[in-house]
Amino acid sequence: MTTPDPSREPEPTKPAGTATTPYKDRVYRSPAGVVGGVLVLALVAWLGIDAVVVGEGRTPWLALATMLFLAPLVFAYTLRPALFVNDDRLRVRNPLRLIVLPWGQVASLRSGFSNEVVDDSGTKYQLWALPVSVRARSKAARQEARAARAADGAGRSGAGKGRGRGGAGVPGGVVGAADLGAGAALAAGGPHRAETDRAMDELRELHERRQGEPGAQGEVTVRWAYEIIAPAVAGAVLLAVLWGLG
Repeated sequence: MTTPDPSREPEPTKPAGTATTPYKDRVYRSPAGVVGGVLVLALVAWLGIDAVVVGEGRTPWLALATMLFLAPLVFAYTLRPALFVNDDRLRVRNPLRLIVLPWGQVASLRSGFSNEVVDDSGTKYQLWALPVSVRARSKAARQEARAARAADGAGRSGAGKGRGRGGAGVPGGVVGAADLGAGAALAAGGPHRAETDRAMDELRELHERRQGEPGAQGEVTVRWAYEIIAPAVAGAVLLAVLWGLG
């Protein structure tokens, strides 16, 4: 057993999660979109390469043009969407655009049939990386209702046991731990929310905390994804030429 050295002062600990401590970019993506995109790209590559290898006449060229047209679009709408968040700004990488919004320029974050961010000028930008799932919302609502019923039933059971064992209003009424389990779980875990709705709650909280900070000011910038648009247009033109030549 080692004895601590009294002459050595303990190192100061840094507070975690303070408002002045910036964190690296937090990235939000759609797992379903990523998985679906990988599968579709694999299918396009398999069919296209097969047509190039065994096809005859114009078939290999048509296959190449189709892959050149489809692959960038599939990538753009499935794998590319992402949301990068830090203390100063929100970077929205949508299929064909990259939007950078300092928190000071964000007016609101809305959730409806889609999740959107609105800047101070009233321009809306859809958050493709956080798609709304009606099924996930319905599931969360059902879980919330079940938890509320369980908590209400636990409260009534506890009151009944208190009256039966200790008398109404008399301390000493004992409530079983199993009866309070559902209510305690609800209180500890909070309301049930869909994954994307929880992400939007986190973004709103960060927006409220950082929108007035000096480092979170600036201009909104929008850049088109020409690296996606150019090959897709080239593939479309090549397809049109090949079909026109008959």
